[in-house]
Amino acid sequence: MDYFTDERHESLRAEVREFAEKEVRPQVARMEAERQVEFELAREIARRGWIGVTIPREFGGLGLGHLAKTVIVEELSRVSGAMGAIAQASQLGVAKVIHFGSDTQRRHWLPRFANGTALPTIAVTEPESGGHVLGMSGTARREGDEYVLNGRKWFVGNSHIGDVHGVVLRTGEGSKGLSAFLVESDRPGFRAGDLGSQSGLHGFSFGELVFEDCRIPAANRLGLEGQGLDVAYSSSTLYGRLNLAAVALGIHRAIVEDTARFAEERIMYGKPLSQLPNIALKLGEMQSRLMTAKLAAYHASHQLDHGRPCDAELMNAKLINTEYALDSARNAMEIHAARGLHADFHIERYLRDATHVYPPAGTSDVQRLRLGQVASGTYGKQWSAELAHLASWAWTELAEREDGAEAQVQGASAAVLRMPLAG
Repeated sequence: MDYFTDERHESLRAEVREFAEKEVRPQVARMEAERQVEFELAREIARRGWIGVTIPREFGGLGLGHLAKTVIVEELSRVSGAMGAIAQASQLGVAKVIHFGSDTQRRHWLPRFANGTALPTIAVTEPESGGHVLGMSGTARREGDEYVLNGRKWFVGNSHIGDVHGVVLRTGEGSKGLSAFLVESDRPGFRAGDLGSQSGLHGFSFGELVFEDCRIPAANRLGLEGQGLDVAYSSSTLYGRLNLAAVALGIHRAIVEDTARFAEERIMYGKPLSQLPNIALKLGEMQSRLMTAKLAAYHASHQLDHGRPCDAELMNAKLINTEYALDSARNAMEIHAARGLHADFHIERYLRDATHVYPPAGTSDVQRLRLGQVASGTYGKQWSAELAHLASWAWTELAEREDGAEAQVQGASAAVLRMPLAG
């Protein structure tokens, strides 16, 4: 797909793949056996600057945009869905500061995210309200120059390794009664709660955060009071859906590669399994799904990098990639037969990991519902258009074109980024 990627993307791909093969793959069996949070590899991913791929260079980031982010997450997930999940979850934390942080917050946190000294998260979901954001009951009460936070957040990506958490809590009634805050992990009254017991993505923390009279300065508020719903929805739409599509894409690639290799090496009836017509048909269907899924993810990334309205493309990328990865995992199980249940062949891991990517940022039915609204013309705010003027692509130079001339992406100037959105 070189009409989407350029030399920089492919160089980055080679760098991430080498790391994944040499540093991550030897640890996968251990992570599967121990089922513990993987701190060291997470920090190493951060130290390499990959969490800062969408952060403008002004703040020490790579400034390469969403397509490069998709490449990073895809390549990590091809070897370990858990490592891809760690990288993608931190990107949601990056998003909230880029789009809603004040000038002071950006200059304090973005360089730390970019150089790997701090890992961000975003925490929205609560045990009782689930995906119904407006049903949350956790509170942030203003007391002078502080807010006092109380409540629990659940299913938080990087819950137990994050250094600063972007938390949405209730400050009033209704849709304008939600606000967002930055909460450092060493704040009194904050603690990481239950890690949970998940069937896949072993090494990734997807647990609970607890706030018990946790006091933070009012300066830690993200954006304006009452803007929390925007923080939650925009992060999910612009980053969450595409990020999870990239995780699913990487897992999907591993499924197809491993299954094709197995079908070539496994001899049945005197010939490779791949030469049996029914197996060849399944492999062909898997390859077709993979190509379509990659196209959906890369096209959505490309549109987002160029500031085009693309909410529908982002939703479709999540829908196509998660559904197709699961479909191909089931086909792989059919081709491997009983061997697919054996850990040495990895297929059962791929199926478990792909299943974990399905619910976050909206299940497939949620994506279909929103796409139905797009079809009928009733879809609401286009987040990709609303925040296009603050997208990271607006401050980065594109690679040299084939004619040797450098082109700059059209968009807002760096001066826009230096303007505080909120006090």
